[in-house]
Amino acid sequence: MKFGLFGGAARGDEHSGDSQSYRDFIDYVVRADELEFKSLFLVEHHFTGMGQLSASITLLSYLAGLTKQIRLGTGVTVLPWHNPVLLAEQAATVDLVSNGRLDFGIGRGYRPNEFHGFMVDPATAQERFDEAIALILKSWTEQKRWSHKGTYWQYQDVVVEPQPVQLPHPPIWVAAQSEGSVRKAAAKGQSMLLDQFSDTETIGRRIGWFRDEQRQNGIAALPGQIAVTRGLLLVENNDQRDTEIKQRLTAIEALAATARVPGTEENAPVVGSKMLDSSREGTEASTIIGTPEDCIARLNELADVGVDYVLLNDPTGGLERLEFFARDVMPAFAQQTEAKPMAAE
Repeated sequence: MKFGLFGGAARGDEHSGDSQSYRDFIDYVVRADELEFKSLFLVEHHFTGMGQLSASITLLSYLAGLTKQIRLGTGVTVLPWHNPVLLAEQAATVDLVSNGRLDFGIGRGYRPNEFHGFMVDPATAQERFDEAIALILKSWTEQKRWSHKGTYWQYQDVVVEPQPVQLPHPPIWVAAQSEGSVRKAAAKGQSMLLDQFSDTETIGRRIGWFRDEQRQNGIAALPGQIAVTRGLLLVENNDQRDTEIKQRLTAIEALAATARVPGTEENAPVVGSKMLDSSREGTEASTIIGTPEDCIARLNELADVGVDYVLLNDPTGGLERLEFFARDVMPAFAQQTEAKPMAAE
């Protein structure tokens, strides 16, 4: 089993401005690289008022120069917000300066406040997503000048530069939940990002869909194609468990509030609210929680349903918990390798 990070800088209560939170987060990622975490997937969010990371590609470019081996991913870049050709140029630049370490995670978006702020009709999200990814892939693979007159974007006589280092292009990671979206990602040869709130049984079911679709399409089922995000609540003793749970629930409730359109009622439903489960039961079921022994057991439960790649989301633990996990949990999984193909179930 391999481990990466998921998340991004955010302005905490202890910070008077954004610069401190970004500096702390950058130090966190540099230390993760030293501790041999496999990857970082940065979120992209807008208009929250909480200082959440918005310019993930820009930050990845900076981190590329500070790190040596950790893969640099977007988790996810929301395609409806971006000009696809400009995004293709920016992402290829990250791949270039990192010497081929970009993992390009993409999604359609789910937060109502973002659609509202950008004045984008949510009903057009899928069409925008489909047109955008086709244009990005063309930008990365077409050597000659080309033109495009689409529904949402138009270009005339363009040749997109630079080209990425990874050929034919950086790995595409898709955030997926429904059976249809999971199977679509598998059939297209894409990798998959699974959310941090679903329980282990649900995660296993989605992995089964992915592997079954690979089998039906004759696509090799390899390790590291599916990354599952989990909240990390690692503690030295279980007396600290309740405090950690309450802290996580408070953070999730705050995120849910920022996803609403300004001026709407607090109890108004949030599109994608299942991705922001603020129940104690949900936290108990979906996090890597407890002492090192408890966390190892929880990770082994995930391994039993086919998980071999876990992204840790820990906005409050800091360097101390990162090092604690690397010292007391990661060695239990050090003998597992990526060398052999996996059986498609």
